[in-house]
Amino acid sequence: MASSTQRNTEQAAAPAADVWLPMPPEDVEGRPPSLRYQHWDGAADYPSDPSDCAFYVLPYMKDPAAVVRPLRVMPGLRVVQTLTAGIDHVAPVLRDLPPGVRVCNARGVHEASTAELALTLTLASLRGIPAFVGAQRSGDWLQGIHPALADRRVLIVGYGAIGAAVEERLLPFETAEVLRVARTSRTVARGEVHALDALPEMLPRADVVILCTPLTEATRRLVAADFLGRMKDGALLVNVARGGVVDTDALLAELATGRLRAALDVTDPEPLPPGHPLWQAPNVLISPHVGGATSAMRPRAVRLLRRQLTRWANEEQLENVVHVTS
Repeated sequence: MASSTQRNTEQAAAPAADVWLPMPPEDVEGRPPSLRYQHWDGAADYPSDPSDCAFYVLPYMKDPAAVVRPLRVMPGLRVVQTLTAGIDHVAPVLRDLPPGVRVCNARGVHEASTAELALTLTLASLRGIPAFVGAQRSGDWLQGIHPALADRRVLIVGYGAIGAAVEERLLPFETAEVLRVARTSRTVARGEVHALDALPEMLPRADVVILCTPLTEATRRLVAADFLGRMKDGALLVNVARGGVVDTDALLAELATGRLRAALDVTDPEPLPPGHPLWQAPNVLISPHVGGATSAMRPRAVRLLRRQLTRWANEEQLENVVHVTS
């Protein structure tokens, strides 16, 4: 029989085993019963000792500072699963994690919803919907001619899964051409994807520029004065990526001239505080970072978590691994 000292040593050496979920475990139907689950949605108190957590699913649409808080006290962590397409809110703490932690994003969860909003913002801005809403409140019959999406040339900056989903939804609107730019050049079924260094040539050709790129050091403030200055007069900038991709001061300067329009689901700063100049800038439409927040999100997130947890329990390769800590 093992002594109490041996049992204590074995217990102390036991690997972390908890799975932290941002929803009640019973909501993830089909989850592996062999795993031990804890429910934490970003509250002040933890559901268990963070050092026991091996698989952490970050709460969705919560304060970024709150959801990364437990990461620094999870020495047994092996997997970080976000429910967002980007991992920029996790990036600042990655260097503090143990080596070998797999960071997985939510590819497959948000593409449809974010692409829907990109099209919504584009069409609403082009067709003057915000002005119609204001006119309705005052009882004005505000007729006029507005740009169509048909016959327009659209540039997608960031041609990943979301960018491809945006293009798929553009096609029925009879756009004249879709231009594609990503971090590196490649060829896809619909045509050529150009590298970022092609932007100076592409921007003057586009009537609509839709930003779908992740926020990285290479894309932070990518849309600055030079980028905006190359856009054609009357062009529309749509941002469903991250607020930090755009230099807000440079955008405000362009909007003040009336030369460009913008439709923004994300801003820098975010949330946009009351009294910020963007709220009153001309020719801008703002939605409060709701690109992925639709009825389609939760069922897709649950399906992703079920697959990931099953793979984890079976010691199989995880999906959507975008970073491994060193």
